[in-house]
Amino acid sequence: MAEPSKMENDMKAKAKKAMKNASDPVQKLKYSFLARGGAGMKNLSRWIRRVDDNGNQKLSLEEFEEGLRDQGMKDLNKEEMREVFNRFDKDGSGQVNVTEFLLMMQPKMSDRRMRLVKAAFDKLNTDRGDKIITTGDLETVYDYSKHPKYVNGDWNGKRCLREFLDSFDDKNQPDGKVTFEEFRAYYAAISCGIDKDAYFDLMMRQAWGIEAV
Repeated sequence: MAEPSKMENDMKAKAKKAMKNASDPVQKLKYSFLARGGAGMKNLSRWIRRVDDNGNQKLSLEEFEEGLRDQGMKDLNKEEMREVFNRFDKDGSGQVNVTEFLLMMQPKMSDRRMRLVKAAFDKLNTDRGDKIITTGDLETVYDYSKHPKYVNGDWNGKRCLREFLDSFDDKNQPDGKVTFEEFRAYYAAISCGIDKDAYFDLMMRQAWGIEAV
């Protein structure tokens, strides 16, 4: 079950090219996250909630700018950041709704693709009650016996599992856990680089060994 690294690299290249040609700050910000790959979109949901200091699901301009700076966002200047904020502050309250912002930033997926992503997550999430993928979940579904690092003795099984999980985790603040929201965001980014549903379907079934849905 290998990750579609070539597709992700193609998507990143397309996003970088589109970002250079984008004049709209909102589109520029979206392409900037896409240019970081699937992990960039996945980490978006994590950092945006992390800077929500009071947990009210809303961001002030200060929190918004702080979050972008923490992510090393250099593609937008201060004026563009404020324009993005004002576009999402629809009622002029001086706050941006976190959920609305995340939904607008994430590329859209068709219902068919969403079902495939959900099926893959459910297969990995063996402890269905917690809705979180951990190394414990992976032990029963991920075969690391053919991993080159395991074969040559450099890594043990737990290291292989953790390295696999880290491809979905936040590299700045890894916690060894992946929620469905993060998993979906990762594949939403991958999805936007794949034009045909049939190709996305094949990729997901081959990667995760799931049945067609």
